[in-house]
Amino acid sequence: MTLRPDLVECWVFRVTRAGELEILLIRRASHRIFPGLWQCVTGGVEPDELVPRAAMREVAEETGLGGAEIEAFYDLDQVAPFYDEGTDAVVVSAIFAARVRPDAEPRASWEHDALRWVPAAEAAAVAIWPSYAESVRRVRDLLLDETLEPWFRLDGDGRRIARRPTADAPPQ
Repeated sequence: MTLRPDLVECWVFRVTRAGELEILLIRRASHRIFPGLWQCVTGGVEPDELVPRAAMREVAEETGLGGAEIEAFYDLDQVAPFYDEGTDAVVVSAIFAARVRPDAEPRASWEHDALRWVPAAEAAAVAIWPSYAESVRRVRDLLLDETLEPWFRLDGDGRRIARRPTADAPPQ
C-alpha cells in the first residue's frame, strides 16, 4: 500500500556568515486557521504533483525564495500524522528542508503577516508543535554534519542524490 501525504512542510534555514544556524518562521495571518501560529512553510500537494516539488512550490509561494537563493534541498526522512478536526481525519505531512544563502531575503505571502529568522536553539519554543522540535533537531544534527548531510540531499526533481550508483560501481 502506498501512502501519499496530504501536506508538505519545508524548513527553510540558513547558516549566517558568523556560522549560526537560523530557522525561518512565518506567522499565520488572522484570516486563516490557527491565526498567530509561528510555523515553517506548509501547504497542500496538488493531485498530480510530485511531493518534493510541492514543497519547493510552497517555499516560493510563501516566502518568495527560489532559484539561486536555495543552496540545497533535503528530505528530512520524517512524516507527521496528526488529527485534523476540520476533516475529522488523520492527515499526514511529508517534511523537507531547504538551505538558503546567508543573505536571502524572504517576503511574507498573503497567508502570513510576519516572518523572522530565529536561532535554532529558540525555534522549538516559538513553533510549538512537537514534530516541529524534531524537525529543527534534524536540521541541526543531520544537515549541518558534512558526513551525514549528503544522505538527505535531493536534486531539483526531488530524487535523493546518494541513491544514484557511482560511475565506478560494478553492474548489479
